[in-house]
Amino acid sequence: GEDALRLVQPLAQGPCRAACALRGLRFERPSDEPILSPSPTRSRYTAPMTARNEAADAKARPLVGRLAPSPTGVLHLGNVRSFLLAWLSVRSRGGTILLRVEDIDGPRVRPELIDRTISDLTWLGFDWDGDPVVQSTRRVLHDAAADRLLEAGRAYPCVCSRKEIEEAASAPHEPLDAPTDGPIYPGTCRGLYATLEEARSRTGREAALRYHVTRDHDPFDDLFLGEQRGAVVGDFVIRKRDGSPAYQLAVVVDDADQGVTEVLLADDLLPSTPRQLLLYRDLGLTPPRFAHVPLVVGHDGRRLAKRHGDTSIDFYRARGVSAEQIIGAVANLAGLAAPGSSFRPTDLLATFDLSAVPPTPIAGDDLAFD
Repeated sequence: GEDALRLVQPLAQGPCRAACALRGLRFERPSDEPILSPSPTRSRYTAPMTARNEAADAKARPLVGRLAPSPTGVLHLGNVRSFLLAWLSVRSRGGTILLRVEDIDGPRVRPELIDRTISDLTWLGFDWDGDPVVQSTRRVLHDAAADRLLEAGRAYPCVCSRKEIEEAASAPHEPLDAPTDGPIYPGTCRGLYATLEEARSRTGREAALRYHVTRDHDPFDDLFLGEQRGAVVGDFVIRKRDGSPAYQLAVVVDDADQGVTEVLLADDLLPSTPRQLLLYRDLGLTPPRFAHVPLVVGHDGRRLAKRHGDTSIDFYRARGVSAEQIIGAVANLAGLAAPGSSFRPTDLLATFDLSAVPPTPIAGDDLAFD
């Protein structure tokens, strides 16, 4: 439709069908033609949907969820609580679970943690369908999406540095209900450069790509929180200066390609969801349903971190705490089990109820194991 700004076009001809997937009205990958990484589901790209029927469509599609750890740090109790809820929500209804390692966060990524994270998840009793997918191997898909948005005028080159944005007089602080990953971009480069090459030749700088936000909110129905206004403030980066994809774009492309229909996350990522929904619509992709649950925090009410002591799975394993004790503890944090319980994830399937999760953050830095 017109709202897709002609991003949905007949399938292009070329040597790489993976890169062409985002250009088609509908693309189904034959089972014998993998795209970059093994995927237990087939990709389907459809015309853009309206807000009122996307939830119904997600319910009608096969239930597919995912665990998406990032190897920027070791697995800790807060991660495991979110993974447990995501796993239970899908497995309790007979759905498919995928594992995708999200390793595109530049210098923060520690490659040696990929195998360690997978080992910890296996030890804890989680399973998934198909082979793990490593996000950085899917660059051709991310590039194709960014290129389509640029060609359609939905994204533009930006050479502004973070310091320049912060110093701009028209860059106020972001409101509390909007993404808080930096100051609001004032639109300095919007409309100045048609291509990355032009931006580079005119300024001598490498350019990022920013998505042009044309609406201040994108409402959606959250599976845990209910109706959300979905505030969106400021044009945001979808491709970094070094050419690597930004999280917002990569996760949209990968979830669509892998057929993900349900995403459960901690609510610190709630502000990202409206941005992702804008990208889904402009790329002609059907979004999943989202559920955002309260964070596991420290005793001071802040997000669980090193300042609260060691809550890593490594720490507990080294002290002889069993996987069943850890799952029991995080199930207790999630309102699914009594204190001191010991479970495998499969033990919780029959009684799982997302509505049992407490609606407010819960402290997880003072757990004691006998």
